[in-house]
Amino acid sequence: MIGRKGEDMDDSTGINGTNLVRPVRSQPLAGLTILLVEDSRYASEAVRLICQRSGARLRRADCLRSAHRHLATYRPSLVLVDLGLPDGSGLDLVRELAALGNHAPVVLATSGDDPGLAEVAARTAGAHGFIAKPLQNIAAFQDLVLGYFPDRAKSGRNVVPFQSRVTPDPLAMREDIAHALDLVRDTMQDGSSETLDYCRQFLTSLAESVGDQGLKTAAGRLRVQADDQAGGGVAALLPELTRRIEALSAI
Repeated sequence: MIGRKGEDMDDSTGINGTNLVRPVRSQPLAGLTILLVEDSRYASEAVRLICQRSGARLRRADCLRSAHRHLATYRPSLVLVDLGLPDGSGLDLVRELAALGNHAPVVLATSGDDPGLAEVAARTAGAHGFIAKPLQNIAAFQDLVLGYFPDRAKSGRNVVPFQSRVTPDPLAMREDIAHALDLVRDTMQDGSSETLDYCRQFLTSLAESVGDQGLKTAAGRLRVQADDQAGGGVAALLPELTRRIEALSAI
């Protein structure tokens, strides 16, 4: 498995995801339990803040292995799956859940890497819907989720305009950049195409989440390297990531 060991971030209580809390206008997602399968700390923090302000309970898995562990013990109302994960493709999990038929939770996919193609792939695999990164808009997230739970939609929503977007802690981004540095070093050592592709997906998705066009462009060069075996793309990422780590450390 590439990357960090699977871990859980649980903002919920209760047994097997059961929640009898009724939705209200200020928290229209109250009573829902969301399993987020996402390896980025920054993206996860954004979803945590959205769920916190919307009333939903959140559980997090940062890889497929951790997601399977969660799903073996409780049934969430909704599963939000990032398609680029350290130990495989999120599409595999989407297919597994879609195969449950009427017993499947609502499954939404997300990606910041070629979102047009990612959405087609996700829906083909059986996802109910798709959310392109960045996930930061509270109202948009609530509206999308409520579309799959019409009974809850009757309660409406009441989001204060200046709170319509969330801003994750920069320390979460710093952790993601540090993880990316480790991936780049691993790629330089083993030259694995699997490690390279995951590194590209992770950085592209992170760049989309934080609006960093320079990082997105640098990550895009890794796709070129995968085709021509040139090493410049990976080597050029080191100073790019180091500068960002230093800037975030100064905050």
